[in-house]
Amino acid sequence: MEIVKPGTYIDFMRYRGRVISVSLFLLFASAFALIVWPGPQYGIDFAGGTEIQLAFHGNVSSSEIRDTLTKLGHDRPDVVAVEGHPNEYILRIREISSLPENEKDQIEAQIQKSLGADTVEEVKFSPGGDKLSLRLSKEVPISEVSDALHATSAKVRDVTQFGKTSDHRYEARLVGIGDEVVHQLQQAFGARGPGDPLQVQWVGPKAGQQLRNAAIQSLLYTVAFIMVYIAFRFDLRFAPGAVIAMCHDAFITLGIYVLLHKQINLTTVAALLTVMGYSINDTIVVYDRIRENMGRMRGTPLRELINVSTSQMLSRTLLTSGTTLVSVTAFFIWGTPVIQDITFALMIGIVIGTFSSIYIASPITEWFDTRFFSEEARARRSGASSRAQGKA
Repeated sequence: MEIVKPGTYIDFMRYRGRVISVSLFLLFASAFALIVWPGPQYGIDFAGGTEIQLAFHGNVSSSEIRDTLTKLGHDRPDVVAVEGHPNEYILRIREISSLPENEKDQIEAQIQKSLGADTVEEVKFSPGGDKLSLRLSKEVPISEVSDALHATSAKVRDVTQFGKTSDHRYEARLVGIGDEVVHQLQQAFGARGPGDPLQVQWVGPKAGQQLRNAAIQSLLYTVAFIMVYIAFRFDLRFAPGAVIAMCHDAFITLGIYVLLHKQINLTTVAALLTVMGYSINDTIVVYDRIRENMGRMRGTPLRELINVSTSQMLSRTLLTSGTTLVSVTAFFIWGTPVIQDITFALMIGIVIGTFSSIYIASPITEWFDTRFFSEEARARRSGASSRAQGKA
């Protein structure tokens, strides 16, 4: 199937200045969004927080739940409807524990006072604030441990002993942040309120920071290895243009994410990596045709080779990008919220990546060729070297 007639020639490089100006504007806008306003809104994967999946007994809208959580003191809660399940929602809040640090210290002091400081060797709270572990120096009846815990301000559900009997380890299940949120919503909505949580997950701030650092490293490693691959696969002059175009696509996609107040999480990183892969694939296809024409059209300036090669590949580019965009759009319309997040990034990346392969990667390659690899550049380097030897 041919969208563009064979033999069609388009002078793409004639319009490169205008397109690069638009790209620079988008890059500055993305940088402004990331650094100044509104700034990245990290999801619980990176910032830490609690995710609760609830099914309500009556008709409740996501905006109503969000407003209620805000009034209850939860900062910027996120409420997502579960597709295919009416009145079922995923709630994301930034709190990970219902126990402040000072209250944990008070509980530990009260336990030591009740059981004896010599008896209590370790008191440990889970990061989610829903469990409390004790290690004692001697055997103590569970009822006595339970009484000591109930005497504190901790909301204890039950107490069990685990491990070997000689280890003297005990664990208490506490009322966590998920239980508190469910209780608050049940009081706020009454008969329409939720039942027991279907699922509760939390990520601590330290783990979130580690995930964020690992995500940044994965993006940087991707850029580095792709640059090395292109340098060996084609020529050193091609690598900078491909990598800059790839980073250009990912950065603008991320900027649009931030401008639209979308959360940045592990799904976003997966989307950015996919965009980078799509971008570099499209660029390599154009590069491959340029390299073929270099052998066929010896002595032709690189600018002319870029125009000819891009014109020859235009039909393939439009077909590939068009069919991919149609498929991704279908997932965006009918997919679940998680699928919609990743397909939204792909929709942006496909459009921007198609233009960057033509108007970012190719012009940068031409500039590198003119600056460092042309006969004039070699002559300049040769003359500079001769002058330096003459002075010596």
